[in-house]
Amino acid sequence: MMDNKHRMLLWLLLAGALLLGLHFLLHRTLLRLPRCTSNVQLHGRTAVVTDEEPGPTAPAHRPILGPGVLSHATKTKPVELKNGSNTGIGKATAKELAQRGARVILACRDQRRAQAAVQEITMETGTQQVIFMHLDLASLKSVRCFAETFLRTESRLDLLINNAGLAKDGRTEDSFGMIFGVNHLGHFLLTVLLLDRLKASGSGRVVTVASKGYELGKIDFECLTTHRDLAQGTSGFQVFMKYCDSKLCNVLFTYELARRLQGSGVCCYSLHPGAIKTDIGRYSSFWWQLVIKPVVFLFFVDAESGAQTTLHCALEQGMEHLSGHYFSQCAPLLDVQAKARDAAVAKKLWELSERFCGLSP
Repeated sequence: MMDNKHRMLLWLLLAGALLLGLHFLLHRTLLRLPRCTSNVQLHGRTAVVTDEEPGPTAPAHRPILGPGVLSHATKTKPVELKNGSNTGIGKATAKELAQRGARVILACRDQRRAQAAVQEITMETGTQQVIFMHLDLASLKSVRCFAETFLRTESRLDLLINNAGLAKDGRTEDSFGMIFGVNHLGHFLLTVLLLDRLKASGSGRVVTVASKGYELGKIDFECLTTHRDLAQGTSGFQVFMKYCDSKLCNVLFTYELARRLQGSGVCCYSLHPGAIKTDIGRYSSFWWQLVIKPVVFLFFVDAESGAQTTLHCALEQGMEHLSGHYFSQCAPLLDVQAKARDAAVAKKLWELSERFCGLSP
């Protein structure tokens, strides 16, 4: 007869098989995301994708950013800029852009990881038009240096994709809250500094990866002004809420940017990529990861699937009239929450961001 030890082992094996079966079924049905159907080719264009890795900027609270790509375009090649490119959604986006013929520059803090991503994309696509350029979104000085280098060496910019994202507390080099500084302020400054080059292309696009988490977010201007952060507190839940606040910043930034870009030929979009398996929370506490990892395994999809709405916003033709809109599953959402289209709050956030970045008194 089977003893208790073997019986327990059998139950564990059965449970594991059931979980695997459930995982497969979910990802083939309910969790299957739409794919970008655009057949646009990008020969002669350049893409920039930014990414950040933990670094010396804030040793006690190391930043975690998404992949990033910036392209060194030749005089005949338009340029596309994508934030967050050496891992996760950014890397998947960069690979697809390279496969379509774009020249892609990975703009990342961690040169080793970025160069590994460059090598992998080069091997898989056969293109030699993928390079690395240093960028640390947790440092406004680094953002300015990146923009100066880019404007000096690149003749065009056609697409800027702000994909990098962080879910870790701490302070940036400029003493802003890390999540606010990386997810919003760094991208804000980068976009503003590159706007003229985007306008010169005649049909540039800015694509900012936000999140459905914006629905839980709020903008506390008193806290931003007093503490240079979205909120106070360092618990796991409080950090998560700061992340949601930063995603609302992304959506409002895109809304205000579209208003300011009217008539320029440049369009902008924000988006929810879906529930995606990425490295964004790899420095979370052990207990938080213990809770979240089974959920991620069962219900989150891969980075390639997560890149589809980004690619849709970057490539789909005939969407000029939707500039400023928020997308999910490769389609515009017309019923976003009112706080995501609050013109007064969006304008106030823009003006405060300008002051924080030293662009206005």
